[in-house]
Amino acid sequence: MVVTDKGQVTIPKHIRQATGVAPGSEVSFSVEGSRIVITPTATAVKDDRRAQLRTAAARVRRSMNPEFQQLGADEIMSFLRGEELTATKARRGSR
Repeated sequence: MVVTDKGQVTIPKHIRQATGVAPGSEVSFSVEGSRIVITPTATAVKDDRRAQLRTAAARVRRSMNPEFQQLGADEIMSFLRGEELTATKARRGSR
């Protein structure tokens, strides 16, 4: 394996798969004697959080009354604040 001018190396696929290192994963480096040790600190946390948020949002949207399922975030927040929804916005489900 060759280190690039920028100090980069490619972690072999079988090692990435065995350790759960994926694009976006965080790793830490340490030196043990003359060895460089790479340790995963978090695996694809950003992607996992986004996927979890999308799943949660879809679950919440499905649990809502049909009249609210059409609404976008701004209209839902207006409703929660007690502001009036116009009939046009409620019908067209603007987002």
